[in-house]
Formats: sequence, C-alpha cells, structure tokens
Amino acid sequence: MLRLRSLLLLPVIAASVLATGSHSIAQAPAASSPLTLRANSTEANAQTGVVVAKGNVQINYPARQIQATSAQAIYYSNERRIVLTGDVYVLQQGNSLRGETVTYLVDEGRFVALPQPNKQVEAIYLIQAPTAPATPTPASPAPFSPKSQFQSTNR
Repeated sequence: MLRLRSLLLLPVIAASVLATGSHSIAQAPAASSPLTLRANSTEANAQTGVVVAKGNVQINYPARQIQATSAQAIYYSNERRIVLTGDVYVLQQGNSLRGETVTYLVDEGRFVALPQPNKQVEAIYLIQAPTAPATPTPASPAPFSPKSQFQSTNR
C-alpha cells in the first residue's frame, strides 16, 4: 500500500521539476510544463522527494526539447537534478550526448556526462553555418518602354 501511495505522488514530485523559471540551453519552460517519464518500474518516496525509475527509462520534456533514454533514472527533487545511468542517450534540438552516467541540473539547464571506465563520452553538436553578409543588389535597369526616348526634330 505504501508503494502504491508513493506512486500516486509521482506526478506531484515530477511536476516540481518543472516549476522553475530558469533558463536552459533550449529555452525556459512554462510554469507547469509536463515531463513524461516511462519505465518498467517506478518508486517515489514522498518523505525524501526521490523518484527512482528502472528498466527501459524514457524521458520526454518538450518545454526544453529534451528526449532521453537510459537503464535507470533517479530524480532528486530537493536538489533539482536527474541522474541517468546505464547506456544513456540524450537528444536536445538535434544535439546528442551518450555516456554511462549523465546528470541533468534542472535549474541550470546543464548536462554533466561521465563515461564507462576506459571509454569516452560522445557528444554531437549541430553547428550552424555562418550567415553570408548581405551583398548590395545592383540597381535594376529601367523597365522597357516601346516609346522611343529620343525626340526627333523635323527639319
């Protein structure tokens, strides 16, 4: 019964992630934008404010354009951070991040990634091509007129 009661509090605890007006890489979310968490099992402790999701974890946070997958996710509501572990993949606005452990600092909108031992973290960033400077357009010729622009004089 206690576990079921804690699970019912999950939306309340998870919603507190979103109650920030802080800026992120993408944009600041609205006061109550949803974060969707899917997993094989989830436990929430209302006393500690810790939510643990295990197995095939999927996170979707449209307000910050974040999608993530991992084996496990732990949300520490008091510290406002989410720790993803186990083959973590994060996608935000076309940029991606892979690592064994990725911590998302909600208020800062920042990710911290760590690799498996003797491996590396992989980050792929989309870099916008510089915009070409505006070149002045040449003056357009006058439109064609069938009338002669020369005046003839009859002598």
